[in-house]
Amino acid sequence: MKLSERAALWALHRTDPERAHALSLAALRLGLAPAPGPCTSSRLKTTLAGLALPNPVGLAAGYDKNAEALAPLMRAGFGFLEVGAATPQPQPGNPKPLLFRLTQDRAAINRFGFNNQGMAAIATRLATRPAPYPSGIPVGLNLGANKTSPDRAADFARVLAHCGPFLDFATVNVSSPNTEKLRDLQGTTALTNLLSGVMDARAALPVPIPVFLKIAPDLTADELAQIAEVALAAGISGIIATNTTLSREGLKSADRGQAGGLSGAPLFEESTRVLAQLSLLTDGKIPLIGVGGIGSADQAFAKIRAGATAVQIYTAMVYQGLGLATTIAMDLDRLLAENDFVTVADAVGTGRADWL
Repeated sequence: MKLSERAALWALHRTDPERAHALSLAALRLGLAPAPGPCTSSRLKTTLAGLALPNPVGLAAGYDKNAEALAPLMRAGFGFLEVGAATPQPQPGNPKPLLFRLTQDRAAINRFGFNNQGMAAIATRLATRPAPYPSGIPVGLNLGANKTSPDRAADFARVLAHCGPFLDFATVNVSSPNTEKLRDLQGTTALTNLLSGVMDARAALPVPIPVFLKIAPDLTADELAQIAEVALAAGISGIIATNTTLSREGLKSADRGQAGGLSGAPLFEESTRVLAQLSLLTDGKIPLIGVGGIGSADQAFAKIRAGATAVQIYTAMVYQGLGLATTIAMDLDRLLAENDFVTVADAVGTGRADWL
């Protein structure tokens, strides 16, 4: 990490987490963050649901909720970006405070509740982003539902219909723990109906795009099997495993008891076990995106070997800076070479048994 980035992190960690989040986005827009461009090599190049990626390290949803820093993020070293979540109508989210740093645990707890400026504002920014794919890296949107909506399942399809023409992929997020009863939509019947509406909206787009499903880590083996079955039957393009957890096991930080979803280092092992189980259940029929606790190339490599075609990071950047994307990609290239893998795709699932 460069000295300038280390100093910026030091300053951000001395202010309120929500303000620090906003300041980091402002710094990006002002050109004050690393912008090396996507890190790539013949080993790192891969394909995710038909999308050509320069490297398999993506930005998870939740950082750039309103698509306000697309241009600098597209130059920050990532292989792909996911912004949002977006809902049909703007909403403020849950009462503040919304975000807590758990420094001792290299983690965070958030209870944002899909705070965003709404699909219209977000679609405008997506439509005017520079270097749209394939000139630039793929950019996708996390789809959400309004808290007060009378039909939350329909909200996902509404956002996709409105924003879809400006996206390279979309993610159905029924796994956030911060919107009351949202996770109920992971049940078999509810999820089947929800995905049917989303896939109808996808089919109506000028150019149909990949649609992913993001799931929670807090699922039983039976629930996971049911979700995999529903996703395959619906024609979903891939599954993102996983969202934040409600577990607080082993935490040491003072704010460990705060309500919300836990992300960061403590989530790594459980999310990787869920990923490996999904890899077994889906048997290569659809790609998987591994997210949860990744803070190094070793951990990204472990996710890939557990069954992930690509990975996403977010919370680790709170502690290691935006340059982490490039660092992980470069070190991953070295790990692939050291382990005699010619490409990322060659490594996918080769260590799955270690997590079952």
